[in-house]
Amino acid sequence: VLQKGLKENFADAQVSVVDCPDLTQEPFNFPAKGICGKPRIADVGGVPYLIPLVQKEKVYDLNKVAKDIELPGAFILGAGAASSKILGVNAELIPIVQTKSEKQPAVNGSYIAQINPADKGCLLEKYSSKYTDCEFGLLANLYASEGQPGKVIEVKANGRTGELNFVSCLRQILEKHYGEKPVGMGGTFIIQKGKAKIHIMPPEFSACPLNTDEDVNNWLKFFEMKAPLICQPVIVSRDPGFDLRLEHTHCFSHHGEGGHYHQDTSPDGVRYLGYLLPAELLFRIDRPQETHLVGRD
Repeated sequence: VLQKGLKENFADAQVSVVDCPDLTQEPFNFPAKGICGKPRIADVGGVPYLIPLVQKEKVYDLNKVAKDIELPGAFILGAGAASSKILGVNAELIPIVQTKSEKQPAVNGSYIAQINPADKGCLLEKYSSKYTDCEFGLLANLYASEGQPGKVIEVKANGRTGELNFVSCLRQILEKHYGEKPVGMGGTFIIQKGKAKIHIMPPEFSACPLNTDEDVNNWLKFFEMKAPLICQPVIVSRDPGFDLRLEHTHCFSHHGEGGHYHQDTSPDGVRYLGYLLPAELLFRIDRPQETHLVGRD
């Protein structure tokens, strides 16, 4: 299904089932070897807690999320907002956490991307270099598993010919094929070559309400960042009525760049390599009572 669909959006695409590479190795350096074992997706909080106006009291903990999704000790990847209570500012969180279990404490391999106060560029830092907790704020889209080795779906796509970004393309292929049946996936992919459009939220939350996508885009800070970028996507093909964010991808690098992935900006030369797995369960945690569809892209 994926291979056929990707060939409509990329010059070359190959999808196969392979053994998950050891994700503790370069370029990932994750705290778990794989993305297999009881795979599940959690959509926590939501964009309505950020806009039109922020609700700073919305703070969560990845160790608690792991228990809530009935997988204590889960290895969690994804995209979310950092806790402004901990950082003192607003920032993008790239969660990469082996949550705590009865046998071992949590290992937090997450990154934070924020606006550098010195030069207004990207400041990417390892979370554990400054903080010891596993908190996040407002919203997160998370893929969780036992972090085991196993069979995964390897996706290679080179040379983008269509308009859709890599993640939207995968999601829409699944939606088109599976229709009413929601299919969720998560894991990791690398933009091996090329450049990408990435945003980072400003350090200050907006004092005036952000009521439209245009308002949000004027508030966000956009950058063009270079490969290699290691990205953590969470995808659900369609919303079965839980007010989900259907796709959300954050990325980090070893050259100081990272944030929220939008699209590659070098379609001809771009190269994607991903390792993904369909999720078995979906959990919706702290769904906003009042909702809207602004700022979900």
